[in-house]
Parts: sequence; C-alpha cells; structure tokens
Amino acid sequence: MPKSECNRRDFLKTTAVGATALSLTAASAKRVLGANERIGVAFVGTGGRCQEHIGIITNFQKENKGAAAVAVCDVWDGHEEVKETVGKDGKKHKEEYRQGLYPSAKRCGLDRDDKQHVTKDYRRILDLKEVDVVCVATPDHWHAKVSIDAAAAGKDVYCEKPMTKTIDEAHAVVDAMNKHNRVMTVGVQSMADPTWRKANELIRDGKIGHVCQAQTSYYRNYIGGQWRYYKLWKNMNPTTVDWDMFLGNQFSVMPDVPLAPKMDFDRAIFGQWRCYWPFGGGMFTDLFVHQTTHMIGAMGVRYPARVTGGGGIYLEYDERDVPDVATIIADYNEGCQLIVTATMINEHPIEECIRGRLASIRFDWKNTGKKTKEGKDIRVFGYEILPENLKGGPGLPKRLGQMKGEFVACGLHSTQNDTEALWTHFLDCVRSRNRETLCPPDLGAAAFTTVNMGVQSYRNGNVLFWDKEQRKPAVADASWSERWEKRSKEHGKPNQVIGWQGGDVGSVVVPPDYQKLAGKWVDGKDPAEGIASRNG
Repeated sequence: MPKSECNRRDFLKTTAVGATALSLTAASAKRVLGANERIGVAFVGTGGRCQEHIGIITNFQKENKGAAAVAVCDVWDGHEEVKETVGKDGKKHKEEYRQGLYPSAKRCGLDRDDKQHVTKDYRRILDLKEVDVVCVATPDHWHAKVSIDAAAAGKDVYCEKPMTKTIDEAHAVVDAMNKHNRVMTVGVQSMADPTWRKANELIRDGKIGHVCQAQTSYYRNYIGGQWRYYKLWKNMNPTTVDWDMFLGNQFSVMPDVPLAPKMDFDRAIFGQWRCYWPFGGGMFTDLFVHQTTHMIGAMGVRYPARVTGGGGIYLEYDERDVPDVATIIADYNEGCQLIVTATMINEHPIEECIRGRLASIRFDWKNTGKKTKEGKDIRVFGYEILPENLKGGPGLPKRLGQMKGEFVACGLHSTQNDTEALWTHFLDCVRSRNRETLCPPDLGAAAFTTVNMGVQSYRNGNVLFWDKEQRKPAVADASWSERWEKRSKEHGKPNQVIGWQGGDVGSVVVPPDYQKLAGKWVDGKDPAEGIASRNG
C-alpha cells in the first residue's frame, strides 16, 4: 500500500463540503427514525441505473440493515431475460436484463397486481405512509417534478444526477427541500469518495497556494453511438408504455411550461432519450455533472461567474440532437477556471487535476499490489501533490512523465461500491435528520447550473454570466475582461476578493529588479530616474 492514507470512515462521519446545517422543525423532529427502524424506499423510474439502486436496497433488506424496497413506479411494463454467453476466456457468463415496472416489482418481492405499490403513476406511492424515501431515477425532465412532490408529501429524496433538466427547476427543488425540511442527496456517486474532501482541506490550508485552474474530462468511444447501447425492444410500444406520462406534457414545475412537448411515440426517444434535447442535456448534463460536482466541491467554489460551451456533432450522425464532442470553460469570481471536456468518439483522457500557484493536486488510481479472487488488480483512488518551481523561466513545457509526487491513497478501492457508500450515508442522514448529505441539493444546483449554462452557450452561441440575484444566466459583455485588466493596472494594491484563505488578496507577483524601469514617460521624463531621456 502507498505510504500515506486518510481515513474514509472519518470522512463519512463529516458533512459535505460547503453544506450548511439547518435546524429541525417540530414536525420533522417527530420523524426521527431509530437506528433499527426500517426505512421504506420507493423507486420511480426503474431503468438501467435504477436496477443498481434496487439491488443495494434489497441487499440491505436481506442483511437487516434498516431499509426495504416497498414500492416501484415506471411507465413501461418492462422486459426481462436471462441468457448464457461464452466469453473470450472460454467460460460461460450469465447476462441478465431487467428493466421496467413488473421485472422491478419482482426483484423487490412485490405483488405485480398491487396497484398501490406497483404503478405507472408516481403520485400513488406518495400517498403511502410506509414510503419514507423516494428514489428518483426517471429521465431528467421528470427529476424536479417528482422530487418536489415527494418533499411536499413528507418524503426524503435520493435523486439521480443531474438534479433537474433546467436551472429554474434546480432552484425550485432547493427551495422545496428547504420549505419542507427534507433530507436529499443527488446521486453523484463520486461524492462518496473522501479524496475530494481531503483536496478541499489541502486547498483551504493553503498547501497549493491560490487555485487558478482545474481540469477534468469524460471520454468514451462506442461504435454504435453514445447512449445507443440502451436496447430497444419490440414490446416497447404504446400498449405497454404510458407515453403521455413519459412525456409529461400535462405536468409542469414552472408555470405554463410542460415537462416535454407532445410528440408521436418513438422507441428510440423512449429508450435512448439522452440523445434528445427535450429530455436531457447530452454529455453536458449526463456526464459533465459527475465531474463538475466533485471538482467544485474540492475547489471550494459553487456558481460560476462566466461560462462558455463549445463542441458539435462531428461524427455520430444518427439523428441525435446532442453533440459527440463538447467542452465547458467556467470562470469564477474567486479568480480561477474550470475546464470540463469530453468526446464520445475517442477514449484517450486528460488527467484530472487542480492547479495552484505553489503546487498542483493530481487525482488518479494506483494499484495496491493486491488482486481479487478473479485475478484482477485492486486499485485505490487518491492524489499526488506536484510542487511548482516558482523560479522557473522560459523553456519547453514539462511533460506529464516529468511530474512526480507522493501518492496518497485516500479514496475508495476499486472493489468498493461508491453508490452503496452514498446510499449508506444518505440513509444515516434520514435517520438522524441531518440534511448535510454528501451531495446536498445546493451543491447539485450549483453543478447543474454550470453544465446547463454550457448547454445554453453551445446551443445559442452566447457567452453567459450568472446573475446570482435573479438566479438566472444572462448574456455576457466585455465587463469580465475589463474587470481583470483594471485589477492588473492596480497591481500591488490589495483587492477585496474572498480567496480560499480569506482576507484581502492582492498581487502575488514578485517582480524582478529591472521591472522598476517600467512605467509611463511623461514630458520626456524617465519614471525610474526622474531625468530627461537622451533617446527621447
């Protein structure tokens, strides 16, 4: 094992970065569950991702860990099949496919004929007193509506990422959770890894100096096209699918704005909805939100001041709406930048890191030297601190192989389930009424706002500012660059900017002696010597 480790158990006892403690109301205090009481979980939207959630909760149920699956909801009857295949190793492997309402009810041990607990209308399960938690794993355009209604019904919420489909909806969810004093976590499973908390501690302690930039990525390459690997079945049809409920065109979160427009049934839209703008935000909101959430958590920032989004559909011409290459550049008032980039047509990544004036934090996996019983390497997640040479001058840029630091094994092992860890912490918060989950709604809203501003910038061709008073994006102007140029002209003077160590942050440049010769010549006078210049 690497030399240094931080304690994951200690981390899971702490709160999420930047979360604020909120007092309990008398009504919610009455709901505090005892350590041995069972928390009833209902699942809304039982597609592929939800199957992992169902597996975790049903395992908790079998192991008497205080949780049970009590209801399921989906608009599709579903499909189930199990078959054996022979892998490259010559061994037989079992492939299982279970999605939709009735296969999920079966997994949960529920009677498919029980229309209160097995239903295509999520509102029925909100009326059930045995439901304590609603797991929202629907397509993105339903996240806000179900979460808000669940909160109003007195339920706590585990909502898959992204938290919502629009920025207005994100803040409506935050408001609803505050109003009803509900416990909520957003399903960004990487937030269960303590590495991001440790990185934030290092930054707040000034270990890498002023944070100037961070970068992260999400690269994949699938010949069939991103999200086209979600299978389509002949029994996905208007008879088995409540298409109007899927669309949600009769429902809204914001006044007079339906969840999605009315359109004809299409299996591809139903099964591969992430490819289309009415239902999601492509890579920006499906993949970028993972990386953005843990990076802003580590950096200690929240809402960006300025966002630019770029990319395009450069290869996957398969009738999709969303791009196969995309990049977001988010600038922050704290004086730093986050770059999130990806392509679905090449899987070669860039490293994930946070850059400071004194050092960089590089995040990665390392082998532990141990193997699973199947012979696979067991890796652990962590970070390296790479010191900067502040005396360096012009020269060739360093190559990645030249950058070395001590690896600190701080995070989860590759054999550990980060989604299960997120659920474990969330359920503990439900019992104690601790709203400081590992990925609370305010963090979810900030991350989603960042990536959705990238969507809007890409689609509308505008650079966007964030209006924190209105909680809305606005078209940017020249004031951003003008602001920083003005500060540069006032170098050496302290500027009232809140940094990671707090207080006034002025110029951190140490000028060489010859820089004293700089300055405007007025009436032929050399500012450095106060004499007339012989050279004019």
